[in-house]
Amino acid sequence: MPKFVIEREIPGAGKMSPDELRAAAQRSLATLKELGPNIQWLQSFVTDDRLYCVYLAPDENLIMQHAAKAGFPANRISAVRNLIDPTTAE
Repeated sequence: MPKFVIEREIPGAGKMSPDELRAAAQRSLATLKELGPNIQWLQSFVTDDRLYCVYLAPDENLIMQHAAKAGFPANRISAVRNLIDPTTAE
C-alpha cells in the first residue's frame, strides 16, 4: 500500500502535554476505525509547530477524509517514492 507523509501545521504542537497528545491519538484512532482497514497510521514526529505523520493509504483522498473527520489539518500530503538510510551507501 502507498505510504504518505502528512505535514500538519499545529501552532504550539511541541508544547502539547502528554494528556493532549493522548487525546489527539485517541481521536485519530477512533476516526481510523470508522474509515476501515484501508488506512493505517504508522507514526508521527512532533516539532515546535508541526506534526509529520506517516500513513499507509490507497490514495490522498482517504487521508483527507481522516483529517476532516478527526479535525486535524493536512496542510501537505506527500507520497513517499523511496526510502534511504545509512545502508543505502553500502
